[in-house]
Order: sequence, then structure tokens, then C-alpha cells
Amino acid sequence: MDEKEKRKLVVETGKELLRTELVARTWGNISCRLDSDSFLITPSGLDYMQMSEDDIVLFHMESGEWEGKHRPSSEKRVHTAAYKSFDEVEFVIHTHQKYATALGLTGTDSLVITEDERKKLGGIGLASYGLSGTKKLSRAVTEVFDKGAKTVLMVHHGALICGRTKEEAMERAMLLEDICRRSIKGMDAADDHGITVVEGEIRDDLRRRFPQADVFRSAAVDICAAAGRDVYAQIDDMAQMIGKSIPVVSDGAEAASVLERRPAVLIKDTGAAVRTETEDDTEAMKLLVDKACLSFVHTQASGSRAGLGAVDVALMNFIYKHKYSGRKQEES
Repeated sequence: MDEKEKRKLVVETGKELLRTELVARTWGNISCRLDSDSFLITPSGLDYMQMSEDDIVLFHMESGEWEGKHRPSSEKRVHTAAYKSFDEVEFVIHTHQKYATALGLTGTDSLVITEDERKKLGGIGLASYGLSGTKKLSRAVTEVFDKGAKTVLMVHHGALICGRTKEEAMERAMLLEDICRRSIKGMDAADDHGITVVEGEIRDDLRRRFPQADVFRSAAVDICAAAGRDVYAQIDDMAQMIGKSIPVVSDGAEAASVLERRPAVLIKDTGAAVRTETEDDTEAMKLLVDKACLSFVHTQASGSRAGLGAVDVALMNFIYKHKYSGRKQEES
């Protein structure tokens, strides 16, 4: 393929990732090798549904220089690590897929996986934690690549998947999610039928106060709400968009009070309530709360202490509010 075709492929893959819920909002990133020194990568903070071929950024690995009308994804370092580690890799996807993110908190030893599946993934490994976009994270990912694995679970962060083609990378992402889904602890994944809206008085009252509010349930949300324990940040996108915790309250009045100052709350015997400024962001917030609850259920059942540090949570929340959120509004 020529450069124009590769730009189109990256754009189409972004929409496919949204449809399959391997990413939400502007999360995650995609790249395609152009030549031995450069690759095409999605820009930072731009909605996949609005993205065009002209928005894709050309990044030069050796110089670190880039060409385009937007900044390249902040995760360009981990993509660079993939292309430098494997000559045969032509396509790289970084996802925030739900089950793989949760399993990454407890490591690859907890995976229920066959040897054939491991081979289909190109090998799988766990990269230690580093803040998004940092050299620490790219070094951790490179250490996994050095062992030959082309599918990487990044602690607190998501998955990085390499392929010889876009099709191979997507197949690996979907296979990884299936493996992680059956490996989850603390709930029967067969009971996870996704997110459903909770109609009723609580939802009606909240939507009168917050036009973009919504109330919903999922299997993991129900478990956390029933337990009556605050869900603390274990994944970085929760730290960014929500903060240190999702509190639990007893009724709609308490939920409304919490939503005055926070974007998400769990309600006993009801589910979860969220509020944002736009309909799209509310849908993304629902996916995030579901993923945060699933991660909490899994780590609690695994006996794992996988919380993010208070300083990292505060830093990520600050950067998101003052940088990425503003950038998305500017470019929407």
C-alpha cells in the first residue's frame, strides 16, 4: 500500500475499535509503518469518528520529528519501540479494552490460555507501570518485546498489540479479550450482558438537574454497588476522567449531591449514575465506570492490591483536565 492507502487504513481502524468497544472516546492509538524510519500514527485527542486521512501524523523514529496539522499521540514512544524491536511488524494498536485492562492488573499468570492461543497472540507479556507517554513506560514495553512477545498487557493502562498486518493486529486484540474474559475472577463473565439503562424516578430527577446524566447497570457495577465499598482508581483512564474513587451512596438524593462535584457515583440497589457535558462523553463515561468496577471486582477476588498511587492519580487527573480535555474541545 502507498501512504494514502495506509492513512485510510488507520482511520478505518479507529472506527472499528470504537464499534468493538476496544476503545472509547479518543482513548487508545493506532499506527502503521511507512518505511524503516517512519510510521503514521493517530493524533492526540481527536475523536476517531471525526478523523480523516489528513489528520494522521507522520512520525520519524530517529529524529522524533513529526509532520501534520495535529500533535502525534503521546504514546508514540511505545509504537516506536514496537517497530524498532520487530522488523516484520507493520501495524500497532494500543487499546483500552475492558477485560484485558482488568487482567493486566494481576499479570499473565492468571490467564486461562492455551499454547495455541499464545502463539496466535505472537506471545504475551506484562509491562510494568509507567505514566502514559513516558520513557519509563516505553522502556518497560521494550523489555517485554526483547523477550519476543508481540502482545503486551501494560499494568494500569491497557494493551499494546503488534501485527504484520492490520487484520492480524485486530484478530489478536479480539482473541486477547476473549482470553481475558474467561480468565476474570469475582464474577461469571457469562452474566456480563453489557450496559443497560435504568429507567425510573432517580434517572428522571438526575436528568432534570444534569441534562447529560444517565443511570445504568452492568454485572460488575451491580457487584460493586451491592458491596457498598468505594471503587478506587486502578486504571489510568479512571484516574484521568474520574479521579481517585467512585463513591457509593444510598439513594438518588445523595447521588445528585455527589454529581454536583464528581462525574460518577454508585447507588445501592440501583446501579451507577454519571454526568458529563455531552452525550458522547456520557456514553464513554458509562463504559469507563463499568471497566473500573470490573477491574475492582477482579483484583478483589484475586487478593491483589493494584491501586494507583495518590500522586499519580492527582497528576493524571490534573493533566487530563488542563490538557487533553481542552484539546479535544478545541479540535472537535
